[in-house]
Amino acid sequence: MAGLLKLAGLARSTFYYQQKAARAGDKYQALKKQIGAIFARHKGRYGYRRVTATIRNSGKNVNHKTVQSLMGKLGLKSLVRPKKYRSYKGEIGHVAPHVLNRKFDASCTNQKWVTDVTEFNVAGEKLYLSPVMDLYNGEIIAFETAKRPAFELVGAMLKKALATLKTGEQPILHSDQGWQYRMPAYQRALRDKHVVQSMSRKGNCLDNAAMESFFAVLKSEFFYLNKFSSVDELQTGLKKYIRYYNHDRIKMKLKGLSPVQYRTQPLAT
Repeated sequence: MAGLLKLAGLARSTFYYQQKAARAGDKYQALKKQIGAIFARHKGRYGYRRVTATIRNSGKNVNHKTVQSLMGKLGLKSLVRPKKYRSYKGEIGHVAPHVLNRKFDASCTNQKWVTDVTEFNVAGEKLYLSPVMDLYNGEIIAFETAKRPAFELVGAMLKKALATLKTGEQPILHSDQGWQYRMPAYQRALRDKHVVQSMSRKGNCLDNAAMESFFAVLKSEFFYLNKFSSVDELQTGLKKYIRYYNHDRIKMKLKGLSPVQYRTQPLAT
């Protein structure tokens, strides 16, 4: 052995270190497997921050930089974000004031809501989604889909959302200046429930950034990761994804919990 080491020009200590390392194998093998399983379970929607939080939630302490590095080596990477459908069609009806004023934080449920409409195109047909989000935890509390962006789409969504309110709850409901939100029937329904209407300023998409962000996540994590043969198939998939988004998809600003987990967590004593 000594002769072979001398011939190879390799120190004895180096040889035995490398031999020990080879026997030990990849020390991150189990972690890589866990990262891969989490990434696959969430269909490629998680970046290193959410993967790290999920691992920590399982009781294992891991450094986020380690997870980021291993995901890079494994070729696991999240996707980009798209643009959205615009519902503004000129000066129609009454424009509400900008009550929300980009204050997207809420101290309790049903205090501040945001809504909008987005468009999907499948096999030459279009499908429209109208959701309402609670800014307290980012939960989608109601939504409706339709093949045409008619008022019935927003009207049905609003009816579902208002039905969730308890006595005394009077949230702000913020939207852009889309024609649907200026309709007398829409504004009358809000008044009847004492809901305060708020609208973005013209041409200021950042005034409804929370809803914009949801649409971007929805399309990058769901719509562009799948192929749909019809809008009916897309409708079914949207229902499943929104349930996943509410119940299973964790958010870092919610302390690594999903919107429903955050809303239903026990109150601190």
